[in-house]
Amino acid sequence: MTDSLADPHLRYSAPADAAGGPREIVILGSTGSVGTQAIDLVLRNPERFTVTALSAAGGRVELLAEQAHRLRVRTVAVAQADKAGALREALAARYGGEPLPEILAGPDAATELARSECHTVLNGITGSIGLAPTLAALEAGRTLALANKESLIVGGPLVKAVAKPGQIIPVDSEHAALFQALLGGTRAEVRKLVVTASGGPFRGRTKAELAGVTPADALAHPTWAMGPVITINSATLVNKGLEVIEAHLLYDIPFERIEVVVHPQSYVHSMVEFTDGSTLAQATPPDMRGPIAIGLGWPERVPDAAPAFDWSKASTWEFFPLDTEAFPSVGLARHVGALGGTAPAVFNAANEECVDAFLSGHLPFNGIVDTVAEVVAEHGTPAAGTRLTVSDVLQAEAWARARARELAARTAPAVRTATASSEAPA
Repeated sequence: MTDSLADPHLRYSAPADAAGGPREIVILGSTGSVGTQAIDLVLRNPERFTVTALSAAGGRVELLAEQAHRLRVRTVAVAQADKAGALREALAARYGGEPLPEILAGPDAATELARSECHTVLNGITGSIGLAPTLAALEAGRTLALANKESLIVGGPLVKAVAKPGQIIPVDSEHAALFQALLGGTRAEVRKLVVTASGGPFRGRTKAELAGVTPADALAHPTWAMGPVITINSATLVNKGLEVIEAHLLYDIPFERIEVVVHPQSYVHSMVEFTDGSTLAQATPPDMRGPIAIGLGWPERVPDAAPAFDWSKASTWEFFPLDTEAFPSVGLARHVGALGGTAPAVFNAANEECVDAFLSGHLPFNGIVDTVAEVVAEHGTPAAGTRLTVSDVLQAEAWARARARELAARTAPAVRTATASSEAPA
C-alpha cells in the first residue's frame, strides 16, 4: 500500500510529542458530533492527549467557551467573525480574572489553527470548507486525523499532491475499519474493499415508496445520531457514494474493486477481501469514539476508547445487496469519481443545496439525487490533463450550488401542490 494516502503499514514521521508528554492535538469543529466525542476521549486520557486549540463555526459559543476552559487551550477560533464578541464574553464568564486564550475569528481562522504547533490536527469540520484546513495541516507537516471527507472528495488531487505517505489517518468509521483490516495483507493481496452501509431509515423501500417521504422520516436514522445534512445523506446513501470516492483516493483501489453492502446492525464497519478468499472485517458496536481514537492515537490503540461486544449474548448480523434502483447515488458517485477534476466538487455542492431544498419542503426526496445527477450531467467531463486548483474547486462549487438552486426552484411549485393535496381533508 506504499502509494496510498492512508497506509496502515507506514508510520508517518510526525513531530515528536514534547518531552514524551501527552500528544498535542488541535480540534477543528469542536462543537460538532466528532469534536465533542474527541474531547470526551481526551478528557478520559489526559496522560495521552492534550488539546492546544479549538475551532468551531460559531453557532454554539457557550459550548465552545466551556470546552476551551475545561481543556485550558492556548487558542480558540470561530469562523463567524461577528461571534467573536460573544465568544470573548462567554470565555470571560468562565475564566473569571484569569487570562483568556487567544481568540481568532473569521473564515480563515480554522486554517490558521491547522498550521499551528501540534502533533495531530483532527479535522471534524462538516462540508467542503474543510479543504483549506486539510491542506494547511498537511503542508505544515502535521498528522491529519481526517473526519472531513468532503475536503478529500472535492480536492482529491490537491490533497494527494501535498500529503506524505502515512500522514492521513481516516476517522470515518468505514475508512478507519478499512485502515485496520488492510493490516492483514499487502497491497498486491487486496482483491476488494467492501464498504458497509446501514441502509438508513428507508432500507427495503422501493423508489416509488420513497417518493412521498418527509424530512422528519429521513431524519430518523435507526443507528447513528448525526447532523441533518449527514443524516439526509445517509437516507439517500449519498454518504456511501462519497465514501466510495474517499476509499478510492485513500487506498488507491480502482472503483470496480470497491463494493457497497447493506448491514443494518452497523456492527461491521467495513471489510477487506484478499486474493486467497479471506475477508477481514473490523467490528465494534456503533460508536464514533473508536475511529476517533485510531485517528488521534495511531500507531497505538487507546484502551477502552469505546464499548466492546458482549460475546456472551446472542446477536444476528445481516448483509444485503444494495438496491441500486431505489438508491442510485452510489452509482452516480462512482461515475463522478471516475470523471475526476471538479466533478466530485460539483456532486458534493449540488447535493448540499438539494438537501437544504428537501429539508425546506422545496424538493421531494427522490428529487435530491435526480437533481444532483442533472447538475453533474450539465457540468460535463473535465478536460483531459487539466491540473486542478483550489480556485477551480471553488468556482465549480459556486456554479453547482447556483444551478442546483435553480433546478430546485423549478420543482418547488409542484412539491407544494402535491403536499397541499395530500394534506387536504378527504
